[in-house]
Amino acid sequence: MYPALAVLQKLLSSVERLSQDKLALSSKIEVLWVGGQAGMEVDLVKRAEVPIVTIPAAGIHGVGMFALPKNLWRIGRGVLAARRVLNKYNPDVIFFTGGYVGVPVTLATRFMVMRTRRPSILAYVPDIEPGLALRLVARFADHIAVTVDDSSQYFLTGKKITVTGYPTRDNLLGWDRNTALKELDLSPDLPTLLVLGGSRGARSINRAVLSVLPELLTEMQVLHISGALDWPEVEKTMAEKVTRTQTERYRAYPYLHAEMGAALSVADLVVSRAGASTLGEFPLFGLPAVLVPYPYAWRYQIVNAHYLSDHGAAVVLKDEHLKSGLLPIVQRLIRDKDRREAMSRAMRSLACPSAAESIGNLVCNLATRKSQNKD
Repeated sequence: MYPALAVLQKLLSSVERLSQDKLALSSKIEVLWVGGQAGMEVDLVKRAEVPIVTIPAAGIHGVGMFALPKNLWRIGRGVLAARRVLNKYNPDVIFFTGGYVGVPVTLATRFMVMRTRRPSILAYVPDIEPGLALRLVARFADHIAVTVDDSSQYFLTGKKITVTGYPTRDNLLGWDRNTALKELDLSPDLPTLLVLGGSRGARSINRAVLSVLPELLTEMQVLHISGALDWPEVEKTMAEKVTRTQTERYRAYPYLHAEMGAALSVADLVVSRAGASTLGEFPLFGLPAVLVPYPYAWRYQIVNAHYLSDHGAAVVLKDEHLKSGLLPIVQRLIRDKDRREAMSRAMRSLACPSAAESIGNLVCNLATRKSQNKD
């Protein structure tokens, strides 16, 4: 979701710049977001003022036998809905970044009657190891963009693949440290631990942090973004277990939007899951990380975490070791400034700040070729 929004932001800003040139006044991009029918995706896309339609979609990998027929039925309904969308809007390019919705849309393109009407497909792979949905989409893609070169091994020989890096949002940058500290009401004299529970929550991380919060707050300040699901538990802990003195060093939020860049700017160390965004956002800020891969997300987060660890940018902590391992690891890293600085340099060396622009160029190239073919 965020990679697509980052690319879209770059595309629209590029067209706006071009439109200022009299030779390019006709340049414009019409965008339609096709998403799932549930979740926070709809709210975030509407917040970005992007038109959106939703279609049925579901996963089939790892679901139980009772859920499988229902999910297959939803995919079938999604294919029919996607066909109606494609026939109505007749897009030049479809840009996929993963998720269940890609499957019915991809299948719908295969059923289009006139081959010349089929849109070009660009698949972007955020994680190092692609999920099953993206692997299916990639089989029919005209071009594949990947975050790191290691991803190339998962695709058929002969596919057009470009290593672009992970596209990050422009609004993450632009925060200087002092302004960010004031925005979040944090002290410039204490090291800052950032804890990311995700948009919906990483319960085991949140609970592990809350259980050792008094110990953490003796030597650092904690910026805790818990996710909406665990926010009531965070509020309860703040009310019952955190002293008035400790609250001066603890800042908790269910979620951050515009201020997320400020949080990443002030952090000296982050504890989080190892979703695809860690491959782009942490390198952008050179942010040392303690990564706790989600144990039920197949291999994707494990591969991401070990990629950063192998480059010296992160420490990997298994989810089952959180209760006993989180406090000593965090304390050791916060106390070892030289180690954190080395991790920061390693993390920053993996940054690709022009990734969104690179992917946007691929979209434009495919759209141009498709438009020429139509003519």
